[in-house]
Amino acid sequence: MRIKITGFLLFVVAACSPAEKVEDPYLWLENVEGEDALAWVEEQNNDSLGYLEALPTFQPLYERNLEIYDSEERIASPGLMGDYIYNYWRDAHNKRGLWRRTTLEKYVADEAEWEIVLDLDALAEEEGEDWVWKGSSCLRPDYRQCLLRLSRGGADAVVVREFDSETKSFVDDGFYIAEAKTNTSWIDADTVFIGSDFGDETLTDSGYPRTSRLWKRGVPIAEAKEVFAGEQVDVAVSVYRAWDGDESYDVVHRTPTFFTAMRYLYAEDGDHQKIDIPDDASFHGLMNGQMIVELKSDWQPADTNFVQGTLVSIDFDSFMSGSRDFEIIYVPTERSAIPRGGVAWTRDYLILNQLEDVTSKLSRYQRVDGAWHRSEIQTETLGSISLVSAAEDSNVFFFSYEGFLRPDTLYVANDGGDSVEALFALPSFFDTEGMSVEQHFSTSKDGTQVPYFLVLPKGYEPNHDTPTLIYGYGGFQISRTPSYSATVGHAWLARGGAYVVANIRGGGEYGPRWHHAALKENRQRAYDDMASIAEDLIARDVTSAEHLGVRGGSNGGLLTGVMLTQRPELWGAVVVQVPLLDMKRFNHLLAGASWMDEYGDPDTDDWQYIKEYSPYHNIDADADYPKAFFTTSTRDDRVHPAHARKMVARMKAMGHDLYYYENTVGGHAGASDNTQAARLQSLIYSYLWGQLR
Repeated sequence: MRIKITGFLLFVVAACSPAEKVEDPYLWLENVEGEDALAWVEEQNNDSLGYLEALPTFQPLYERNLEIYDSEERIASPGLMGDYIYNYWRDAHNKRGLWRRTTLEKYVADEAEWEIVLDLDALAEEEGEDWVWKGSSCLRPDYRQCLLRLSRGGADAVVVREFDSETKSFVDDGFYIAEAKTNTSWIDADTVFIGSDFGDETLTDSGYPRTSRLWKRGVPIAEAKEVFAGEQVDVAVSVYRAWDGDESYDVVHRTPTFFTAMRYLYAEDGDHQKIDIPDDASFHGLMNGQMIVELKSDWQPADTNFVQGTLVSIDFDSFMSGSRDFEIIYVPTERSAIPRGGVAWTRDYLILNQLEDVTSKLSRYQRVDGAWHRSEIQTETLGSISLVSAAEDSNVFFFSYEGFLRPDTLYVANDGGDSVEALFALPSFFDTEGMSVEQHFSTSKDGTQVPYFLVLPKGYEPNHDTPTLIYGYGGFQISRTPSYSATVGHAWLARGGAYVVANIRGGGEYGPRWHHAALKENRQRAYDDMASIAEDLIARDVTSAEHLGVRGGSNGGLLTGVMLTQRPELWGAVVVQVPLLDMKRFNHLLAGASWMDEYGDPDTDDWQYIKEYSPYHNIDADADYPKAFFTTSTRDDRVHPAHARKMVARMKAMGHDLYYYENTVGGHAGASDNTQAARLQSLIYSYLWGQLR
């Protein structure tokens, strides 16, 4: 039932069960760029910014943030393509950024002579567009022909345009795809696989491509041949070309849910052959004929049982012919796991990054005489390692190492890690003298030991009054590991605050089991974990509720929204960024349908457990909430800004005081250039100091 009421829509939605109904008077705020909605946003922004930007901390924090973000001393992250290192760079003079390149030899020798391939500021000015860089895909082996992904205002939807990296210009009459959530893959110089918005019934309920087409140069895009179609309820479909050395193979990738995929070896005649591995496994591709698979659940393909989290391999041709004679590469322990992005390879070596109690260790594996042999790559310990870039046509790869008090260092590994050399290191953007890092374990409601990192400021004493900020996420098997943040350092630690990173369930710190433990009907465990860390900090005399704040974004914004509504007595400040909050409507807003594998389907009886924590449905008019700060972005086309808008509108209608800031651009990141990012971070930390000091 839909009813028009005084300028906005009143929509009847289910609240307590599929049969029970409640009214939502704030559905008009779901009209992202509606006149009434934007007027409301402007009013909220004006109310909050007047206070936040007048705080004495705001301007110095903003100036220092911008100085750091624009610093020339940052590491130019390398992307290996052929004979070149490519890098995307933003600074004070290039706010939208430069896509540039130098040779590998000069980069490694710290003698980079950067050649500008594309100036986004000049392009945006010339075309009158708010372009934000979203990456490139270039055709091997010479990487001259590229498909560039350009976003308006930072949204996930992009315009795709063909670009010539040698002439440094867009190709006249080249491949062009209008704004959409598009996937592409080069086949050859004149052919691509493409999934995009082709009109009726070509997108899934999640807003991603439902079909994939083969598009030849010169053929109108509307006439491109459809080669595969998924179901309307799928998350997405794509077809892509992958490589094993100089040999190519094409894979159909159908994603029924966020955590499952069905893969097929593509055939031109449409007789695609299923790659029959578990749907929840990660298909990492082929290396020297070996298919690399990471298991997310126990699996017994033949006589051997492989446990959850194991990395296995098998000769791909033999597998497709029926063999299930898998070999083990890596088996996790109770305390170890492979993080997302933890598997890469060079020409001859498989590189594995693993976590042990949430700190990193790097290994390489080589296949010799039909068996995998492991050797450890010597790195620093008790920090985080990230695999940055690897070249499949050589044995060179790059990785970085960082810790809470240890600035990022970029290493080049030659000969698969036989030789490791530190290339570049960030300067210390804040003084770490006297600071320290500890790891503790809190006891959650069900007895589970939950790790967290505690970074203590200089002069710390356990006296209950240290302003303390907890950052958490707890979802989608994403791990939160030690990382160096100049912003956290100068804006929080150097000013006397303690900083905590929570490794709650729902994340990937201990592999799939840690993630699965907080899925769907078990979601409350993640929230109990977070509360247990807060209670542990208070019990250790680190801080008190008056001086304790919590921050999270996206799924982490849902986390902090739950912390606000379930445990308001624990917090003096709550930051809720680009959040999910209306868990009755999330699957009907933008990409929300793709996350039902994480949260459940609120249009079914799953609502019985979802409603217990949905922040929007658990606001209490009589509760004593801390004065929270909600932020979102009008151009966020992943998590709908209505989540934050509606929550704020409802809380204010009940008489609760709070702050709200909606950036009109910026996408899911909340900011699309350094100036916007500096402002947002300054608003957040000024708010925190105003609440917790």
